[in-house]
Amino acid sequence: MSKMSKMSKMSKEKETVRIQDDLYQHVNGEWIKKAVIPADKPMTGGFSSLYDDVEKLLMNDCAKFASGEEKPDIPIIEDAVRLYKKALDVKARGDAGMEPLYPLLDKIKSITSVEDFNGKNVELLYDRVPFPFDIEVIEDWKDTSHHCLILSDANLILPDTTYYDKKITRHYMLSLYRKMAAAILKFSPLSGREQKQYLKDTIAFDDLIRRKALSQREMADYYKMYNPRDTKEVCGLLAPFDLAGLLEKLYGDGVPETLILANPRYVEDFKEIFSEKTFSLFLHWCYVKTIFQYAPALSAEIYRISQQAMHKLTGVKEMPSIEKQAARLVSSVYDQPIGVYYGRRYFGEEAKKDVTSMVKEIIETYGQRIRRNEILADETKEKAILKLSSIRIKMGYPDEYDPFFDTLKVSDDDSYFDTMDKIYRLEKKHHLEKLNKPTDPDEWQMPGHMVNACYDPFRNDITFPAAILQKPFYSVEQKKEENLGGIGAVIGHEISHAFDNNGSHFDEKGNLFDWWKKEDFETFEKKTQDMTAQFDGIPYHGGKVNGGLVVSENIADNGGMAVTLEIMHRLENPDFQAYFINWARIWCTKAKEGYIKLLLTMDVHSPQELRANMQPRNFSEWYDTFGVQPTDQMYIPEDKRIMIW
Repeated sequence: MSKMSKMSKMSKEKETVRIQDDLYQHVNGEWIKKAVIPADKPMTGGFSSLYDDVEKLLMNDCAKFASGEEKPDIPIIEDAVRLYKKALDVKARGDAGMEPLYPLLDKIKSITSVEDFNGKNVELLYDRVPFPFDIEVIEDWKDTSHHCLILSDANLILPDTTYYDKKITRHYMLSLYRKMAAAILKFSPLSGREQKQYLKDTIAFDDLIRRKALSQREMADYYKMYNPRDTKEVCGLLAPFDLAGLLEKLYGDGVPETLILANPRYVEDFKEIFSEKTFSLFLHWCYVKTIFQYAPALSAEIYRISQQAMHKLTGVKEMPSIEKQAARLVSSVYDQPIGVYYGRRYFGEEAKKDVTSMVKEIIETYGQRIRRNEILADETKEKAILKLSSIRIKMGYPDEYDPFFDTLKVSDDDSYFDTMDKIYRLEKKHHLEKLNKPTDPDEWQMPGHMVNACYDPFRNDITFPAAILQKPFYSVEQKKEENLGGIGAVIGHEISHAFDNNGSHFDEKGNLFDWWKKEDFETFEKKTQDMTAQFDGIPYHGGKVNGGLVVSENIADNGGMAVTLEIMHRLENPDFQAYFINWARIWCTKAKEGYIKLLLTMDVHSPQELRANMQPRNFSEWYDTFGVQPTDQMYIPEDKRIMIW
């Protein structure tokens, strides 16, 4: 059958928009019209639908384990099941209300000065009381075999600094927060007058933070968030907060000489945020934020209230069932053991071997493309190929999980709150104790039951959890072309992150290192700017795409499509239609308007529809396959088409 005959047949089968005008709507339009977004979710389709399927499996397994019908083959999952049952006991949780948190709230309220706070700072840290800055242990980006401490901004009430810049938006969103916080504070031991004052002061302190905080756009260039400073200097900048005392209590003689600042202006201007003058605002902010921090460990009603503002913002109408909440809780707390369990039970070795083979083919092809690259010097090419050949593949699920999870024991005698409190403390201790220990290159960034994939620039590895390796992304039953347009393009996408505007700053060991020739990097940056411009300002659901926010993911999509299209040409009688159609299918999504607008502001990924529609028009195969002409909407002139890798 000729290409045009195939197209005529397709147009008869699908009474939708022409594929040459809108690939995404042509492939997904009928499904989108009929799809119903569940009341407890902001979206459906694509990744979300696969997640639902995985969640149903795990919920069913949790129920069987809880009833004794089945027994897990991983012992610590028995503790996860005990936690699951405690989470399901809404009566016991409801009877307790917020009272289990009262001792901690009273401790916060009893603090009378900065000096008093400093004297209790370690116990407050383990209590998960929020500080006026965040402190965490990460890989040292200059030497990823070791850890370091990084200081970053305290969390904001609103999702991003940009929400504060528009008066109407700020007023609307803060009014949602006020309503929610007022409702949750009624469960606290504060008097009515105190509740109003604490809430007013919380918003006032948040306003101090947001004036110095990084925006999502700024954080998208994450390589810029490595700013080493002398520890003594940082301690001086953070005074009157006693950081030196905190670090000495935590690490004794092992206090690092250098700290990393994610946002230097936040630390340099810290006295405008935290001082004797603002301390009462901070303490009241602390109190209110602590309640929200612990909300999942309290009654189902308190947790429901704590989600109201985000649900209103994203269009979610109701809470997930208590069974879903409980299953999600244990899937998060025990993510590594449950990921291993899911992988062993539901992931086939045939799929693992097939996809691993595809990854190796894509890496090899990527190397060939780099060698043929006409704009890079040989010296830069060789270093790029060294990095490419050093990428480690983590496929499906790990053989073992971190032994730390075996310490998360759950006693039948403990209440739900006490159980969660013990787990929180163990997690915090485990995290902070990593500082003076070597990093673990075998650690997985995603568990086996997660529907996602990632590239880790600090380990130079790619992870493909078992849960994403199913239709439409991948199936041994799908055509090779469909798998290339699905999981193949995703694999190429993750590999391309090693060479996007962020990953390009790290070497084959994951270290922050300038391995490019200067003129080569200038050429690459020009192409990055072109990709930014291609998406920047595109109108979408009442907003506009921020090209700088989404550029790294668009570079990755572009690279993933380029390398898999090259592999397509090696197939006998390749079906490019199947490739592009499945590419559009994997991005199929239906979301609520509020959620779309939220993602447009803070998600580093372009909207799914644009991911499906923008990249194909950069490649000649798109035009050849569907006869796309200058009069068609999915056409862009050849001199405007971008290919980076």
